[in-house]
Amino acid sequence: MKKIIFYSLILLAVPLFWLGCKKSNYPGGTISSYIPIFDLRSLYKGSDVTLSTDNMFGSTSLAAVVISDHSGKNLPAGLLIVQDKRRLSELRGIAIPIGADAAKYVPGDSVTINIEGGVLKRVDGILQVTGISPNKIEKKASKLIIPPNKVPSSFILANPDKYESTLVAIVKGGFDPLPAPTDVLQGDKMVNDGFDNITLHTEASATFADRTLPISANFYGIVFNTVGANGQLKPQHRLRTAADIAILSSTIEIPDAIITGWIADPMGTDANNEYIQFLATRDINFATTPFSVVTTNNAGASTPQIYPTSGWALGDLRTYKFNLTSGTVSKGQFFYVGGSNKLINSTGSTSIAASKWIRSFNYSTTNGDGFGTKTSNLLANSGNAYGIAIFQGTTVDVNTKPIDVVFVATGGQLYQAGPPEAGYRIANTDFYDVINPITLAPQPFYRAGSNTLNFAYHPNAVADQGYYYKLGGIYSVTLGKWVKARSANYLQLSKTSTIAAIEQEHYVQTVDGSGNAVKTDTIPPTRIK
Repeated sequence: MKKIIFYSLILLAVPLFWLGCKKSNYPGGTISSYIPIFDLRSLYKGSDVTLSTDNMFGSTSLAAVVISDHSGKNLPAGLLIVQDKRRLSELRGIAIPIGADAAKYVPGDSVTINIEGGVLKRVDGILQVTGISPNKIEKKASKLIIPPNKVPSSFILANPDKYESTLVAIVKGGFDPLPAPTDVLQGDKMVNDGFDNITLHTEASATFADRTLPISANFYGIVFNTVGANGQLKPQHRLRTAADIAILSSTIEIPDAIITGWIADPMGTDANNEYIQFLATRDINFATTPFSVVTTNNAGASTPQIYPTSGWALGDLRTYKFNLTSGTVSKGQFFYVGGSNKLINSTGSTSIAASKWIRSFNYSTTNGDGFGTKTSNLLANSGNAYGIAIFQGTTVDVNTKPIDVVFVATGGQLYQAGPPEAGYRIANTDFYDVINPITLAPQPFYRAGSNTLNFAYHPNAVADQGYYYKLGGIYSVTLGKWVKARSANYLQLSKTSTIAAIEQEHYVQTVDGSGNAVKTDTIPPTRIK
């Protein structure tokens, strides 16, 4: 019995001894002096917070980089704006009111700020740490590189607190309405980047307030919030200096037609039943102003199995061309190119022959106009990439640039960096940029540089399900740009579907297990304004 008690005491003592050793030798036991701004902002729940080591998890200070520049006289006076990515690589910023001393700091300064005893509060819509004297700020370095942070305006509008007091780039921004030659930056102007409209605010006292408005530019600035009548945060974007404007274009290029939908895998045979929908942005007489449409199929069986050294003119089973040389369409009218069956969803489905067909023939028995071997599939179903491009004119070679282009998926031999480069040329669209809008480097091909966006195959689709890719977007002919980027809506057609399903707003009703309607989704078509 004594032995049992003795061994029991030993077994009990071992883990206690181990715990004691583990605690005294734990290498990560020292709490950082620096609280991430992500965690600091999370302390604010709608009322003022006096900061202490207790509520800052043992920390006392910030270690961040300055993004404010008061030389342009366009930022809220006296605010030092800093940001960091110390928590989960999530960029967050905060404002520190320190009066005239804020102007002593410039973007790229690395600083530490003792904020213990300060008060976290929202002042005039902006979350700030008040009560911090300038002597609690220490500059550690200067000229740090601040990477560009491209953020769509719709993201900022959806979550203004997340982006407040951070430096963001509004890319490919244009003004809505289109500015007159005499319009200047001063005041509140609406900038559209293809995702939504956001307010660009310029003080009357700003050194660049009288600068004329560009047609298209990148706008680098800091997001600040005001509080609306309903208590909701309303974001505004403020440039710091004139250097925060990077002009991209002084002219407007409007494509005569845009790609708005297609069916790549109808319910039944694909041969002679695939088609593509376009929307005219102006009146077109194809006899006097011809165009061409080229598809690319990069499935594993499509030959030649090489990178597209001839671009869209590669031919054989990789690219296929339709020439559009007769017929007319009116501005705002949909028109079609594809197989001669002219059925909405393959064999036995509704005829859409009465719609505006500009070019149709049996591509499964006939070679393309100029290049492309007869094929049962214009567009891939294998999971590899396929694309559609429309060109002005009927000559398409390695150097020809389309006026609009879309791609689905990423697989296959699409782009080779070279030298020499080989790939499918793109246009300036809602998805693609011939010149990188951030680095200003040329990137003329799909998958080159930032041109990596694409639509995806339907996530649950299997063969022959009749999914139509109905793109919902808004193109402004007045502004010469996409004001709402296209998004893929997967509309499953039936054999009795009509042309209204793909040309008009379509309602899809979801029912529960008892057959009761529980949800109605609206699928809009692409439109111009």
